[in-house]
Amino acid sequence: QVELVESGGGLVQAGGSLRLSCAASGIINSINTMGWYRQAPGKQRELVATITSRENTNYADSVKGRFTISRGNAKNTVYLQMNSLKPEDTAVYYCYLWSYGDYWGQGTQVTVSS
Repeated sequence: QVELVESGGGLVQAGGSLRLSCAASGIINSINTMGWYRQAPGKQRELVATITSRENTNYADSVKGRFTISRGNAKNTVYLQMNSLKPEDTAVYYCYLWSYGDYWGQGTQVTVSS
C-alpha cells in the first residue's frame, strides 16, 4: 500500500514564498513520476508540476519561472518551492505519484492574500 504525506501549506502574502514537501512510502517502482496538482474552489484539479525518476520536469505555464519542483536525497520525496506567490495560486495542493498506478496525498491548503 502506498501512502503520500504532505506538509508545508499555509497562509502567505502575495509575493511571498512557501515550500511544500511530500514523502511517499510503500512499494514504489524505481521508475516513477511524482508531482503536484492543485484545485481551487469551483475549479477542476490542474497540473502544477511533475518530475520523473530521471528528474525530467514539467510545469504549468502559469507557474513557470516562479515554482521549482525537485526530488529529495530520499528519492521518494518531492518538494515544490513556490516563490512570487499570487492570490490566484490559492488552492488545495495535492501530491501525486505514478507507480504501478495513480496515488494522491490528502492535500494541503495554500492561501495567498493580496
